[in-house]
Amino acid sequence: MQRQIALVDCNNFYASCERVFRPALNQRPIVVLSNNDGCVVARSNESKALGIPMGVPLFQIRDLIAQHGVVVLSSNYALYGDLSRRVMSILGRYSPLQEIYSIDESFLDLTGFSRVTAYCHTLKNDIKQRTGIPVCVGLAPSKTLAKLCNMLAKKMQPWAKNGVFNFYETEPQAWDAILQKLPVGEVWGIGCRLARKLEFDGISTVYDLKKASPALLRRRHGILVGQTIAELNGEACLELEDLPAARQHILVSRSFGRKTCLFSEVQAALALHISSAATKLRQQQSLASQLTLFVRSQPSDYSHPPVHRSVVLPLSAPTDDTLLLQKAALAGLKTLFTEGALYQKAGVMLAGVVGESEQQLDLFADSPPPQRAKLMAALDLINQHFGRHTLRSAAELMSHASNMNQQWRSPRYTTCWNELLEV
Repeated sequence: MQRQIALVDCNNFYASCERVFRPALNQRPIVVLSNNDGCVVARSNESKALGIPMGVPLFQIRDLIAQHGVVVLSSNYALYGDLSRRVMSILGRYSPLQEIYSIDESFLDLTGFSRVTAYCHTLKNDIKQRTGIPVCVGLAPSKTLAKLCNMLAKKMQPWAKNGVFNFYETEPQAWDAILQKLPVGEVWGIGCRLARKLEFDGISTVYDLKKASPALLRRRHGILVGQTIAELNGEACLELEDLPAARQHILVSRSFGRKTCLFSEVQAALALHISSAATKLRQQQSLASQLTLFVRSQPSDYSHPPVHRSVVLPLSAPTDDTLLLQKAALAGLKTLFTEGALYQKAGVMLAGVVGESEQQLDLFADSPPPQRAKLMAALDLINQHFGRHTLRSAAELMSHASNMNQQWRSPRYTTCWNELLEV
């Protein structure tokens, strides 16, 4: 039986989410900005056609925006996350095995399904009708090939059938001709640095990589490159994971909405980041044994030398307790903070992550009181039901410096009562 793996990817997801509730934005160039309205993190096809690159700071393209009437929007993660959950929920009905790869991508195992191309068209149309989000589907015997087919469904319409590209419906000679036109960097898992190394070895196209020696490249560039070659030749080396793997590091950082030189405001920002990181830790039923803090001052603050410092704090016992982690962060910040510096960013990273059932207990340490675990469970339940940070520690309330600038944010149409669409 032929293996059939489909990758369903939402088209220009952030821009499409905005267009669902604002049809007047259709056919108009759109850019969505990062936290604090800094850089471009998403573009519509119209913006891409104007040559607006990904990651460019907003101030560098203001003339281009004014000249072409580009619509500038702040990130609306509440809206994007809710529409993503709706799309993934619909996709879960179409396959017994689903891997949610990112906020706008999902792998489906369709092995054994009949008339699979028509089935993918039905799936695609259903998502469009129920959510308003357009998607494309790539179908192939491996995840790497499915990613390539999905890209072809979006960009190379002569080979695709209305947003669906089925590898099995392409002749081998025609498929090789397509791969010869694609740069090797288009392959899933081949980053910019690795692409340059492969080009040095004479591998510049996807076809070159497909025909390369797996053993030779495995010795030079690692086992993942060897697996990629096998996947390009139709051998499934990467299985679908219906449950996401537990993260080994949890990083939360953000620039401040405004610069600050106050210890209390930096502490409040770190406390807020720890709350988010600890919530993610509990969601995957893990504990952390190491906490890293870092702070960064404004480089252009000539009145004081720039500060970019960090500290690693080993914890006496692995924990997922927000309050204990915040207490450790306060002690660590006292060693990092420099009076007079104008800070613009702070962050935390939880490391040494182990499962709740895998922790190494200390014979001489006191066991954590069971009431604390119940407290954290109640905290998560309330925040899940009423919204993030509904219930939080006093340390998180001491400042608003960490609030994001969102000058052009659209309403949270689906998650906030006060911002529901009025008709």
